[in-house]
This record gives sequence, C-alpha cells and structure tokens, in this order.
Amino acid sequence: MQEGGLTRLEVRRLATIEHLDLDLRPGFSAFTGETGAGKSIIVDALGLLLGQRGGGDLIRTGEDDLLVTGFAGDLTASRRVTTQGRSTARLDGEVVSLRELGEWASTHLTIHWQHSAQSLLSAAHQRRLLDARLPAESERYAAAYREWQAARTRLDDLRRSERERAQRLDLLDFQARELREAAVQPGEEEPLQLELNRLANLESTSQGAAGALELLADGEVSAVQLISEAVRSLNAGARYDETSAQLQTELRTALEAVQAVAGELRGLAEDSAPDPEELDRVETRLSLLARLRGKYGPTLDDVLTFQAQVEDELRGVLRDEQDAGTLAADVDALEGAARREGLALGTARRALAGPLAEALLAVIRELGMPHARLNFQFRELDTPGPHGLEEATLYFGANPGEEAGPLADVASGGELSRVMLAISTVLGATTPAVVFDEVDAGIGGAAALAVAAQLSRLARERQVLVVTHLAQLAARADHHYKVEKALEGGRTLTRVRLLSESERLEELARMLSGNTSDVALQHARELLQTRD
Repeated sequence: MQEGGLTRLEVRRLATIEHLDLDLRPGFSAFTGETGAGKSIIVDALGLLLGQRGGGDLIRTGEDDLLVTGFAGDLTASRRVTTQGRSTARLDGEVVSLRELGEWASTHLTIHWQHSAQSLLSAAHQRRLLDARLPAESERYAAAYREWQAARTRLDDLRRSERERAQRLDLLDFQARELREAAVQPGEEEPLQLELNRLANLESTSQGAAGALELLADGEVSAVQLISEAVRSLNAGARYDETSAQLQTELRTALEAVQAVAGELRGLAEDSAPDPEELDRVETRLSLLARLRGKYGPTLDDVLTFQAQVEDELRGVLRDEQDAGTLAADVDALEGAARREGLALGTARRALAGPLAEALLAVIRELGMPHARLNFQFRELDTPGPHGLEEATLYFGANPGEEAGPLADVASGGELSRVMLAISTVLGATTPAVVFDEVDAGIGGAAALAVAAQLSRLARERQVLVVTHLAQLAARADHHYKVEKALEGGRTLTRVRLLSESERLEELARMLSGNTSDVALQHARELLQTRD
C-alpha cells in the first residue's frame, strides 16, 4: 500500500453512531452488515472530510454537533458540524477552511459513491476520462478559449453600450474639466477661511488703529503731548533731585514707546483699508470649494478621491473608444488561436482514446463480460465549446451480434457498475486510499468473483475500503468489518468491529443464505479458500 493511507477513523454523534474508534489496516477491507445496519455511514463520515455537505440532519438526535477525525499516519484531519449547519475544519489541530480540508483529504482519499456509476452517463464525465490524462493540452485550450470569450464579451459590451458610453463620456469629461480647473489643494479651505475673516474685519481694524492714534499722538490733547509736558515740568527738579531725574528718565522712555506705538498705529490705520478685489477672490474660492463639496464631497479629501476615480474611468472609456475599432480583429485572431489549440487537444484525445478504451476493455472483460466492446466516438461541434471542438462519447456493447451504442443508452445497471469499476481501477486509483460504496450493485455470480479479484489486485497498491452486500467480495478482503445495530437505553446505536476468522465465516454464511447452517458455512469456507 502506498504511504498516506488512512490508519484510523474516529466518529462522534453521527446519525446512529454515538462513539466509534476504527483502526484501519492496509490492503483490502470489506464492510458488511444487514440491510439498514448503516454500512454507508462510514462512507458518509469520510465524505465529510472531503468537504461533502454537512447539514444538521446528520447529527445524532438530541446532540448539538458531530465530529469526524481521520488519521493518515501522524497527520490528522477533522470536521465538526453543529445543528445550525456550521462547520469547523482542522488540519493537525489548526483551523482551516472547508476547501483546504477537502484538498488535503482528496490527496489521501478517493470515494466512489453508490451513485458514481450514474455520473458516468453524462457526456461531460466521459470527456473528462480523456482530459484527466491530457492536463497540459486541456489547460492550453481552456486558457485560449477564456481569452477569446473575454474579448468577445468586451466587444459585445462595447457595441451594445455605444450610446450609454457616449453619454457617460460627456459626463466624465465635464466632471474632469471642472475638477482640473478648480485645482483643489488638500487642506486649503481652513487657511482661506481665516484669510476671509481677516479681510472682512479690515475696516474695524483700521478704525480702531485710527482711534488709538488720535488718543496717543494726533488729538488736540494726546498722550505724546501730555508726557512731553510732564518731562519738561521735571527739568528744574531733575538738576538737584536724583528721584526727579530718575522719574524724568522713565517718562522719556515711556514717551519713546508711545511714539513707536503711534507710528505702528499710523501704518495699520493707513494700510488696513479693505481691498474689495482680494475679498472677492477669497469669497469666490471658498464658494467654489463649498459647491464642489456639495457635489462630490462631503469633504475636500472626498472631492480629490472622486477626481482620481473620474480620471481613471475617463481613461478607461477613452481606451474603449480606441479599442472598439481594433477589438473585432483581436476577437478573430483569438478565435483562431482557440481553434488551433482545440485541434491539438482533439488530436491528443483521439490518440489517447484507443489505448484507454483497450485498457478499460481488458478489465471489463475480466469482470464477466468476455464479448464486451468499448470505444470513444467523437462528434464535431458547430462552434468551439468550453472544453474543445468536439464531444467524446463512450460507445459500449456487451453481447456479440449487437451493435455498440452510447453507454448511456445501452448499458444495464450491472454492466454500468462494471464499467465504472474498470474506470475506477484504471483511472481512479490515484490516492493512497480508495473507497467503494456498493459499486458492486447489480452484479453477482461469476461477475462478482471477477470484481472481487480486481479489487484484490488493486489492494496490492492501494488501501481499498469496500462497503458491499456480496459475500464473494467480502471473502476476498484481507480484513472484514461488520456494521451492526443495537438497541441500548431505548436508543439505536451503530457499531463497527473487526471480525475474527470464526465470526467472519458466520457473517459470510449469513450473506450467502441468511443463516449459518452447515451448508451455508461450508459454502463460506469455500469462498474463503479461493482468497489466495
């Protein structure tokens, strides 16, 4: 078995499972049980790790959540689902997204569900059988197709919206010119408002300075005149009295200060006359900024952000105008490139189709259909599609003398299951662990033995887990687990246990005939003897 297979599965509060700790072994493991025992619950638990839908209906009645934990060696992955349907995924204990959990699990585990055979009926699934082995060619075509479609969509949008684009261009051009001419500067409004307040109060400033000047120097009775007379009146005393001399000196200093202030007041009174033009300029600028804020604001920063957006959109619209003239030629060129990649992909598909069909057919014939025929047929599409220039369809025939037809039309349920099993073993066993959920439905007898042998061969390279109702399959398993229900405390419980050799013999007898009679036990022994 490849490294990376599952070593343990722990399930809590899932459906009828209260508590399950299941050690998983390398090789081929079969899970059996009576109808209704809940065999597929094991597959449901593993499906939760792959990211399958996990609704509250999966939780055991009366509980708040369920928890599934898978172990692959030292690695662990878990998922908890609550009754509200919320999921918490973890990898090695760290919370991750559900997508990351699914990606991790999908590198360790592949599940072939009971309904997987039905998915094989779709043309898309049949095409993917080929494309899975042509990843480079498929991606090159997909990239060319996406580029072509993106150009087509853009051209269609341009043609469809010429009138709207012209109207939008007019609006954007007007807004861009208005904002460019305004040349708004970040933070300019506050200094302008302060300047407006200053200009608006210049007359009051001038009048106040003139009044102060009148009192200090220009009036009939002024402070300068009075201080000067006071200085003169101290002339006589200052010659003989030191105090008078000191006071006279201080008055002279005060006179000089008042005269200096008077000079500044004179300048302020003369220079503070209102300038109507400057006042109008500031008021006009503030009015413009307020109008722009009302249209594109509410703040100047918002106005500047809007201007950047307008300029960017305007460049895009102008570019569209220019591109419209050349885009049609680009679309044609891109279509040509997509067709060339499509032809290369189609050639690779046809080269692969024959060998792949032969490989599948070899397994199908081993599974009890010795006369089966299988091949891929191709139908050209009228126009290139998302996945190429043609459709690929599997044609199948089970019996000699009958014409092969589309698999979806001619295969019975049992035949379809065997084709699916062949595909699973030839193409689908890329992960270390592979799970089959009753993929053996609709087959029995010699075909069942052939299926068992095929699964046994697969288990030499992979860990194979099979949920089955066929004794022929279970007998070939390396390990046999039984899924059974029990009633405990008035509640139904599902348990899973590894069977001993004697228990396994009885379980196979039950699967064969519904009882453990001597005849049934002998038949079971014979099946076990064919295991080797």
